[in-house]
Amino acid sequence: MKLADYPPQEPLSALGASYQARVMARGEGIAGREFGYGSDPYQRLTVYPAGSPTGDVLVFFHGGGWTSGYKEWMAFMAPALQARGVTLVTPGYRLAPGHLFPTGFDDAADALAWVHAHAGEHGGDARRIFVGGHSSGGHYAALLAATPDWRSARGLPADAVRGCLPVSGVYRFDAEGGLTMRPRFLGPAGEGDATTAASPLLRIDAGACAPFLLAWGSRDFPHLIVQGRQMQEALQRAGVAAEAFLFEGADHFEASLACGQEESGWPDRAAAWMHDTPTPNH
Repeated sequence: MKLADYPPQEPLSALGASYQARVMARGEGIAGREFGYGSDPYQRLTVYPAGSPTGDVLVFFHGGGWTSGYKEWMAFMAPALQARGVTLVTPGYRLAPGHLFPTGFDDAADALAWVHAHAGEHGGDARRIFVGGHSSGGHYAALLAATPDWRSARGLPADAVRGCLPVSGVYRFDAEGGLTMRPRFLGPAGEGDATTAASPLLRIDAGACAPFLLAWGSRDFPHLIVQGRQMQEALQRAGVAAEAFLFEGADHFEASLACGQEESGWPDRAAAWMHDTPTPNH
């Protein structure tokens, strides 16, 4: 889809608008196969199959503070991953303030269920589906990887997620998270508060959680650097394998751009990490 074909979104900040211009320029001309996993324009995903697939599939969610963003933002990542045999899938999801938690997360889960059902049609192995995302997309990916209830609700196996590769993700919304304001996608505080339910760090299920390769920029938003370290420590305390990758010199937006840059080292590290993650025996 073209960005103009979507319903209106919240206006981007100056930094966000600059990021959008950069990722769209880098993704220009990179074609994929688009499919719907629901009826809403945002309930669509694009598959970028690898020419010589290893079977590894990375489902990577865009950022945008839960109020903006498009799956097309992530197209620029495809060539570096495809060259390493990884099939990239970039889903959209419904946004706040029109849609509050857990709507966007449910969309992310439905998108992953679609990938599980159709991975084999695009050179992927349904047993080797990884999730990732940038910023708010990294939050949804982490919540998918850390919690099991959404999997059984969709008839998926307990190990439907092989691993998680969040970039500059958000992992907690409680008082220890360092956020200066409450994200609007959580809705108002009060009865039935989503603060804990939406926090991957507070919901790690040691028996079901997939391994993590977390990443952030050395000049990222300070609270996200802190949260990344806290998430790694919490995962390790729970007995879950968790490694970290640092984008030296990168701010929050440059960390995303680096995911498609050979010189950053992330495409090599991510592909090798996925390749080294065992396939379940079923």
